[in-house]
Amino acid sequence: MDLSEDSGLQPVLFVLFLSLYLVTVLGNLLIILAVSSDSHLHTPMYFFLSNLSLSDICFTSTTVPKMLVNIQIHSRTISYVGCLTQMSLFVFFACMESLLLTAMAYDQFVAICHPLHYHIIMNPHFCGFLVFLSLWFSLLDSQLHNLIALHFGFKDVEISNFFCDPSQIFNLACPETFTKNLLRYFLGGFYGLVPISGIFFSYFKIVSSILRIPSAGGKFKTFFTCGSHLAVVCLFYGSAIGVYLFSNMSSSNRKGAVASVMYTVVTPMLNPLIYSLRNRDIKKCPEEDP
Repeated sequence: MDLSEDSGLQPVLFVLFLSLYLVTVLGNLLIILAVSSDSHLHTPMYFFLSNLSLSDICFTSTTVPKMLVNIQIHSRTISYVGCLTQMSLFVFFACMESLLLTAMAYDQFVAICHPLHYHIIMNPHFCGFLVFLSLWFSLLDSQLHNLIALHFGFKDVEISNFFCDPSQIFNLACPETFTKNLLRYFLGGFYGLVPISGIFFSYFKIVSSILRIPSAGGKFKTFFTCGSHLAVVCLFYGSAIGVYLFSNMSSSNRKGAVASVMYTVVTPMLNPLIYSLRNRDIKKCPEEDP
């Protein structure tokens, strides 16, 4: 589905989304280059951040380039294999981002609640293991979605979004309401509730530790260190939940497709901006040490 029925608006949409895509790729690439080139940023938090930036680039690259091609050639079709590929990659990188945000929340929890044991717990091997687990569970999630779509099958259908949205594929591939709801609740509960619970638990412990700090300045300084991560978490989950609720309440499929732009395009673009503006280490990384 096109984002707009107005044919005269298509060139404007092409320029807009091309600009957003280039800004997203460039911003996240700069984060990766800054972390890899500066030895002061070779810490667990920035290791997870560089992986998150790579995931953001891949996440937005699964949907935006295809949409730009569709606008340019005035076509809205996608092959069956192409749709399954796009859906599996979308699920993979969305799940990857969610799990990386959970790992980063755990890193903040260890840094604030167990500072003396931080370097022992968050050693390079353990950080690599957390990224490997994120990759493995993301791959499992994407393959489960693929197997469900392949099992039920669908063809010659219209998807009410500008990309092969997994929820739309579920609605098309699962005609039985009970089976559809069972699969949706299982996958959503495991891959949505578990990461959110981990993040919530980490920040519950962090807030408890911050409240025990006697000085107001110390409380603010400690909370400020995890402000960037908390902002990205709220943006990622808030936009995804908001789009889900908006899509269910709105009777217009096109409005739901427009709303989904928020978490598929805008969120990956804002992540590097949030971290670079709020983090003094990244701001100082081009500078030479005295």
